[in-house]
Amino acid sequence: MQISSNISSVSATVKNSNVIKPLYTEKISQDEVKEIREQLAQNSLAMAFNSATIQSTFASPQDSFAQDYKDFQSFLSDIGYSGKPIAELSQEEAAELVSEDGIFGIKQTSERIANFVINGAGGDEDKLRAGREGMLRGFAEAEKMWGGELPEISQQTIAKATEMVDKAMHDLGFSIINEEA
Repeated sequence: MQISSNISSVSATVKNSNVIKPLYTEKISQDEVKEIREQLAQNSLAMAFNSATIQSTFASPQDSFAQDYKDFQSFLSDIGYSGKPIAELSQEEAAELVSEDGIFGIKQTSERIANFVINGAGGDEDKLRAGREGMLRGFAEAEKMWGGELPEISQQTIAKATEMVDKAMHDLGFSIINEEA
């Protein structure tokens, strides 16, 4: 199933995110910069896509979810969820997870997405832009898979995550508008 492969992909990406090594003492080539920028964009895309997928799964549970149970639980563990197994939650418990203060609510999910981009960029403008673009592309991909507009919780989450990345760029003195485009 597509969700399973995407969740596995993000889990591997998150676990291997230390592949980008800080090169503070070495100059890097334009090709290396381009490669790092694309890797950050792809990682951000995957994280945003999978976050939107998780939220939409809660909004509209699917019978096929059980088939991806192990991969999904592994992904949840990788992002810090250590609660009751998802498949064993009552409707009220699931609603709590996506509530305002829940781990999959707008606040915490947008923070995870934005912090992934901000921390991964390490203050580099090009990486911030690439990460921001990756978030938006991941969200668009999730909408395509969903077959239209995602639930309101996902809409609000990507808006909040984008706002946080934009604020980080502003705080670092970067224009929100990409003048190179």
